[in-house]
Amino acid sequence: MHRVLRQIPAAFTLLVLAVSLSAFGGFSLVLGSPEASADAKAARAVLTIRATGCADPSMAIVSGTAIGMVKGKKQSIPLTLLALPQPGFYALARQWPQEGRWVLQITGKAGSELTTVLVPVTATGVDRYNAKHIAGRPDAAEVAALLN
Repeated sequence: MHRVLRQIPAAFTLLVLAVSLSAFGGFSLVLGSPEASADAKAARAVLTIRATGCADPSMAIVSGTAIGMVKGKKQSIPLTLLALPQPGFYALARQWPQEGRWVLQITGKAGSELTTVLVPVTATGVDRYNAKHIAGRPDAAEVAALLN
């Protein structure tokens, strides 16, 4: 009986941790300034991306696409993310043309969790402060709203 009582606090702690992670969204992608990372600055990055809220950030799969409207035509450009030395940390350099309107769609997958961040690109650069975080994949209307 005494042994069972000693195990209750540990089980309760795990339960509180699991509830906390689910309440705060679990797996997510955090956008940052390349100015905060010498490696990102050296890569001439316009944005950094960090996978968080998962057991092993190095196992998260992060990818990106630039979606744009140029002269009335929709374009999609797969983006190459540079893995930085810290696990789950990436730098993104500009890979889309200046012309047109653009939104960056950054997607992360950790186990069965999928998250997306839509990042508008303005005339002055990548606008991470007005990024839209979405659990799962965005629908076409969410992307279109940021392109208009």
